[in-house]
Amino acid sequence: MKKIEAIIKPFKLDEVKEAMHEIRVQGMTISEVKGFGRQKGHTEIYRGAEYEVDFIPKVKLEIVVDDDMVQRVIDTLLTTAKTGKIGDGKIFLIPIEEVYRIRTGEHGKEAI
Repeated sequence: MKKIEAIIKPFKLDEVKEAMHEIRVQGMTISEVKGFGRQKGHTEIYRGAEYEVDFIPKVKLEIVVDDDMVQRVIDTLLTTAKTGKIGDGKIFLIPIEEVYRIRTGEHGKEAI
């Protein structure tokens, strides 16, 4: 099993969520986060005053899938979250040793 964490632009969330549903991803956790990478932030003007935005709003997706679904999820994220512009985000792949469903006590693949 693997945990896929993806940091994407907020306006791509609906498109990504729909694409995950189409490939039968059972569930995902979504968090609103802020951060920066090579993009470094930007300058905005509010009521005539210029100020620096150091942390850009993003959405973090966390998806746990069985090994046979990993590449399909990554490929779907790469195509649906891409705008081709700086700040599209990152995908991280993390090994998961075990998963337990609290309600039933199921574990492993059945608990995903």
